[in-house]
Amino acid sequence: MFKGIEKARAKARKAIESLYDCTCNVTGCEDYKDPVTRATKQVPKVKYEDQPCKVSKQSLSKNNQTDTVNQIAYELKLFIAPELENKQGDTIEVTNKLGVKETYKAGEGFPYNNHQEVILLKEGKA
Repeated sequence: MFKGIEKARAKARKAIESLYDCTCNVTGCEDYKDPVTRATKQVPKVKYEDQPCKVSKQSLSKNNQTDTVNQIAYELKLFIAPELENKQGDTIEVTNKLGVKETYKAGEGFPYNNHQEVILLKEGKA
């Protein structure tokens, strides 16, 4: 019985991953102890490179236009392999099938048996 469930999960994962049309690089912060000052600092470190993924829009952007600045803020959902550890605040650079790169801040990942969903936040000025 369990073999059948595992086969079904493997097929479901393969089906979901067949929809992935982007790749991403995940960068997080790592503690680094300065040998001279002995102070611990946070330094960026690439955790994963060229991971297949899919991006889907979570919510439409809000019109936050002012007299001086037109703010852009919307959320996207990233679908990625469940075994990858993504932490809130990680920087995720997504490259779509046209080669266009966008950079986002990650929310905490929510893993399922066959994929993981991560909320991405895009903020900027138009």
